[in-house]
Amino acid sequence: MSDILITAIALRSRLQEGQTLRIFDARHDLMNHAWGHDVYLQGHIPGAIFLDHETELAAEKTGSNGRHPLPNREEFAALIAHKGVHIDDAVVIYDNDNMMFAAHLWWMLRWLGFEKVQILSGGFKAWRAIEGEVETGEAPVLPPQQWSLRESLVRLVTVDEVERNLETPEFTLLDARTPVRYRGEEEPMDPVAGHIPGALNRPFALNLDAEGYYKSAEQLREEFTALASSPEQIVHQCGSGITACHNILAMEIAGLKGAGLYAGSWSEWIADPSRPTATIEQED
Repeated sequence: MSDILITAIALRSRLQEGQTLRIFDARHDLMNHAWGHDVYLQGHIPGAIFLDHETELAAEKTGSNGRHPLPNREEFAALIAHKGVHIDDAVVIYDNDNMMFAAHLWWMLRWLGFEKVQILSGGFKAWRAIEGEVETGEAPVLPPQQWSLRESLVRLVTVDEVERNLETPEFTLLDARTPVRYRGEEEPMDPVAGHIPGALNRPFALNLDAEGYYKSAEQLREEFTALASSPEQIVHQCGSGITACHNILAMEIAGLKGAGLYAGSWSEWIADPSRPTATIEQED
């Protein structure tokens, strides 16, 4: 298994050995924003710190910056430090099962410069499957930490760069949304259906096997190298920058480093009606 992923059994062993870990609970539901914190209170891995995708992992929405705009980097660092987590800590992140929200937080911590970040493979469901210990209510508050931002370990691509890429192609845009949303047949989250012209569709669910775990590094490498000759030529997007990180994580597991993230994604793109959109019918 990739060093980025940790199994529930391995995590339990490290906790039983008394290793110092900072654990983040990133469970969320895009259609029911209260769900993540509700289930966290009902039961979470001991010591896990809950982070809310709508209020803590996103900046204020302006109507033009998408559904989950990245927060200010310095303010986000201050939030993590206030939660009692140091940039040198070993961090483990989990969500409910498919790792999409965990992958997003993983990318965001790497954006701050965190080097030791892992994701619980299979999420909280995997933890419950091994009957891992669970605590309820809010976790004890940790003393705030102080540390400085470091160089980002990820590549962030702006909407301006995506617009320029339409005229002068320099990278391949991969859309992580479902095929029906990409094709423009339905759009449950945003007011406009379709995709950014020229983008290819790589639904994030394709990264998982039948049991809901990431495929092998070898299989993922074969699938992504078929889309572009080098990882640096790929920029990922989705609806609001979350599931795109699932594809970035898949590439990292495969040893394909250097892909970018267009964080604003489709929800930012369509906020300006002058930006072009496409559907499969139009392209045909």
